[in-house]
Amino acid sequence: MSNHRVASRYAKSILELALEKGVLEEVHADFQKLSAIAKSNSDLGFALKNPVLTSDKKLKVLKALFAEGAQPMTLTFFEIVSRKNREAVLLDVAKEFEAQYNLHKSIQVAYLTTTFPIDDAMRSEFERIVKEISGLKTVQLVEKVDPNLIGGFILKVNDRQLDESLSSKLRILKMEFQENHYESKI
Repeated sequence: MSNHRVASRYAKSILELALEKGVLEEVHADFQKLSAIAKSNSDLGFALKNPVLTSDKKLKVLKALFAEGAQPMTLTFFEIVSRKNREAVLLDVAKEFEAQYNLHKSIQVAYLTTTFPIDDAMRSEFERIVKEISGLKTVQLVEKVDPNLIGGFILKVNDRQLDESLSSKLRILKMEFQENHYESKI
């Protein structure tokens, strides 16, 4: 079975159990913390996927990282995954848990890249556009500043991308110019 399917099943199980026990927000925070640690320190991902390290050592690392303030259900989940020698999928479970959490809460995540930090008025307008595209009530806008765009923006919502950047328009113009130049030589 693929890692994605395994991660999806684990994420669904822990989400449903957390909902049932009324600790969804705490478990969500734990998985966000796991993702943040892995993002800031790639050694965690390597350690969890390392076949040389025993499951006990991997579990000790996880328990040390979550020694304070972790939801007991999350720690129990780590123990179950460790017993089954599936630590390699934990970061995928965290990613899938986030996706299923957002779906459960009707949250649409959108990625916005601009050349400069946007103000509240622009943020509200982008959120309105995302709500219109997705039909969901709540929008989580992930903002990124990239001066290489020259101007404009790129907005990604699910599998849709709205590229209104000047760099993209210049690239298209350059391709059209090259095609016209090539055709004129023929």
